Amino acid sequence: MQVNDPGVLAQVDAVFDAYESALVGNDVEALDALFWDSPLTLRYGATENLVGIEAIRDFRKARPAAGLAREIVERHVTAFGADFAVANIVFRRAGQARLGRQTQTRVRMPDGWKVVAAHVSWMGT
Repeated sequence: MQVNDPGVLAQVDAVFDAYESALVGNDVEALDALFWDSPLTLRYGATENLVGIEAIRDFRKARPAAGLAREIVERHVTAFGADFAVANIVFRRAGQARLGRQTQTRVRMPDGWKVVAAHVSWMGT
């Protein structure tokens, strides 16, 4: 198994960039398309544990659309073979001293790279 094949990394980076754009633009439809459409998909957020794509969709629909912009401070992507990758970022929201962290586990499915598990948390100031 090859770790960090440049072509695979480029694909995962592109999908991550699409996710980031959809997130800060609150494009719920695009966000949904980037997640695995399965009851097994997980998203653990700063204040919620979401199990299944329906719970994730419901959360996104109810979430306020304001204040979503963020600055990515660190970004680390590791690809394992051609079909599995993990992306981790550290981010900061404008006007906040604390840092946030996000992890996305991605798998290449027949219809493209999908988030199968995600985690978001905040560090103290």
